[in-house]
Amino acid sequence: MHLSTWYRRVGRTSLAPVRWAAAWARITFFGSVMVVRALSPRSYGPETRYNLARHVYLDTAPILGWFTVLIALFTLIITRIVVSTSSRYGLSEYALEMVIRVLVVELIPLTAALFVALRCTIPSGAALVEMRGTGHFGELHRRRLDPITVEVLPRLIAGIFCSVTLTALSCIVAGVLAYPAVYGFTSAALDGYVHMAGRVFDPLFTFIFVLKVAFFAIAVSIIPMASGLNNIEDDGSRESAALQGLVRMFGVLLVLQALALVGNYF
Repeated sequence: MHLSTWYRRVGRTSLAPVRWAAAWARITFFGSVMVVRALSPRSYGPETRYNLARHVYLDTAPILGWFTVLIALFTLIITRIVVSTSSRYGLSEYALEMVIRVLVVELIPLTAALFVALRCTIPSGAALVEMRGTGHFGELHRRRLDPITVEVLPRLIAGIFCSVTLTALSCIVAGVLAYPAVYGFTSAALDGYVHMAGRVFDPLFTFIFVLKVAFFAIAVSIIPMASGLNNIEDDGSRESAALQGLVRMFGVLLVLQALALVGNYF
């Protein structure tokens, strides 16, 4: 190995923690700025309102129906597996509670967040790289419009809305379908089911669940957008922005999921 090549590799390795910290500092700063922009009424001019309505519809409406159908099928399959396994070990009375805790509380929010990220927010973050490269942001500046407010804020809010909507609807569908999947079409066990659901979703558990869904939605929206706008670490390409956003977002989701598990069960 040539000495110059060795020096370059050592230099890149030694700078890696600095670049990592700088990237997360940019994401944190970007998230803080977007929170302020989202809460400011002055941000919602005519162009922003139009783009917001368009992205909310395009990100949510086309996938809402068939994602709900997939969740319904997933619920029936998981419920049948849990019920069959519980019956073999004499734990049938805990089967439905296990379905609610594992499927509704843990799997569906994470699945919906990842789906929204792959379907909506990561492509939106990569599209920002393309817009910046083609001069669209400069054109907005010449028209005295803020690109962050006009192009970024609507995509971010639409991603949050889509993630929360898919999670809420999927949890309702899973909760409704889990009962007939276990007891059939009878109302004999309905009181016990309601009592069990109330026991699972006590105030602290519900608070942690709502926080987790909210932070999942914020993470899958902010991180890809920040990675797109601040994509200066590699070649500035669309693929590089998408990959960086995916890796960082996935790590944050794992941390949030671990914290929620600790809060719920320890």
